[in-house]
Amino acid sequence: MTIPHGFDAASFVRATLAEDLGEGGDITSAAVIPMDARFAGVMDSRDAIVVAGLDLAEAFFRTLDPDVAIERIVDDGQRVAAGSDLLRLTGNARALLTAERSALNTVQHLSGIATLTATYVDAIAGTGATLLDTRKTIPGLRVLEKYATRMGGATNHRMGLWDAAMIKDNHVAVAGGIAPAVRRAVEAGIARIIVEVDRIDQIAPALEAGATHLLLDNMVPPMLREAVALVGGRVPTEASGGVRLDTIHTIAETGVTFISVGRLTQSAPAADIGLDFALA
Repeated sequence: MTIPHGFDAASFVRATLAEDLGEGGDITSAAVIPMDARFAGVMDSRDAIVVAGLDLAEAFFRTLDPDVAIERIVDDGQRVAAGSDLLRLTGNARALLTAERSALNTVQHLSGIATLTATYVDAIAGTGATLLDTRKTIPGLRVLEKYATRMGGATNHRMGLWDAAMIKDNHVAVAGGIAPAVRRAVEAGIARIIVEVDRIDQIAPALEAGATHLLLDNMVPPMLREAVALVGGRVPTEASGGVRLDTIHTIAETGVTFISVGRLTQSAPAADIGLDFALA
């Protein structure tokens, strides 16, 4: 299974199905489908996509029909053409129809993120820059959405507030400046200290105080080049803010180590994926 480490898939599946079933259950399937009816079906993509979320789709079906037979045709992380089959399944008709929407919603959302991510990765190919995601995720789905960006070729940035310090403008304002803010993080024993700067004159104080990573916020390419030259490889540099698909290659050519893009998880459209059933 490629369900992301640290994600409680069983709880997610149960909660999602409970939301859909409510107190009355699937009244449509119960009313019109005989209890012992069987269906075979194919999950396929109507778009060219990067696939993500198939293990969770299987989990939805297996939760309602433990005896379902599933044939996996592709794997997460694969790029497939429009019209490609993703998996085939045969099992109890009521169970499969009940699980259908939950399974599709998950795969559509995660594949949409993976697909959008891949377009950004392709746009900076050969530049040496690495694409990062952000914490701009749907509450409760961060681990899944960051898994999807990995399937699209990105590298995960911070998973939360706990795995690195990120000193931003509001922290600086309250702390009384970049240097005192960074020094306090150093004194607290934090190993990774990311500091957001939006002016060239903020770079030296941040580095002298102990920053281990500089986030170059909303800088235009000429300023990014100047910043990268001033840093001189002492710490990684990250371009962030307002990055678009039509600008990311130019940004990558400035020599930054990383480029972070919030829209990977914040604005990715769902992939068009369906599940077509036929009487077995």
